[in-house]
Amino acid sequence: MTLQEQYIRKHKRYHRMISLARLCIIVIFLLVWEISANTGLIDPFFFSSPSRVCKSLVTLYRDYNLPAHIGITLLETILSFLLVFGISMAAATLLWYSAKVSAVLEPYLVVLNSLPKSALAPLFIVWLGTGIKTIIVAGISVAIFGAVINLYTGFSLTEPEKCMLITTLGGSRKQIFHKVVLPSNILLILSTMKVNIGLSLVGVIIGEFLAAKQGLGYLIIYGSQTFKMSMVITSIVILCVIAMLLYLGLQLTEHWYKKKVL
Repeated sequence: MTLQEQYIRKHKRYHRMISLARLCIIVIFLLVWEISANTGLIDPFFFSSPSRVCKSLVTLYRDYNLPAHIGITLLETILSFLLVFGISMAAATLLWYSAKVSAVLEPYLVVLNSLPKSALAPLFIVWLGTGIKTIIVAGISVAIFGAVINLYTGFSLTEPEKCMLITTLGGSRKQIFHKVVLPSNILLILSTMKVNIGLSLVGVIIGEFLAAKQGLGYLIIYGSQTFKMSMVITSIVILCVIAMLLYLGLQLTEHWYKKKVL
């Protein structure tokens, strides 16, 4: 067996072990949760249980049109994420191109990024009314400022020697960006987007708490107001699954890029 084959086998064994460990954690958590609810260690009315969540899932599907609620939340999240990606890339590129603009705007970006975005949601309702526009803006507001700062920082720290060499040889700022900065930061962009997809989902749920008549955030608020805690927990579980699938999609894209380039 060659060293390469040994490495590949070891690498596959490592990933199988990680996947098995993750599965064991989920199974143990669900078992402990179910047993605790059935034996009275926790109050099933407030904390529900896996079996009650499954029953609630069937009820939501049958009586509350669950696919429509999932679809609207997913649509709002994806739209928010795509807008965050486009705006943050454009803003970070502008800041990289102009040192004066970055010097002026960077403190404001830091301040805006530190604001609690849930405090802005009521303002969005006053400005935009209730509906999908407000929810998408709420989703954008949670992720956008951190994304711009991360991307701009990555662009600014990109291989200064190569950038200097291109400048010395008469290259333009545009050529530096397209030949050095952008290719060198693809992994940073993908890594930032993996964080932003989760933040966009958080922002969308905040918006749905206040301004929606559909969506998983609406189901959570409705369930808490009517003391249907199994509905609340089921909606949260569905959100966890959605977040995991969205993250996995971007992670697969990152792995594909690494295999292709590296």
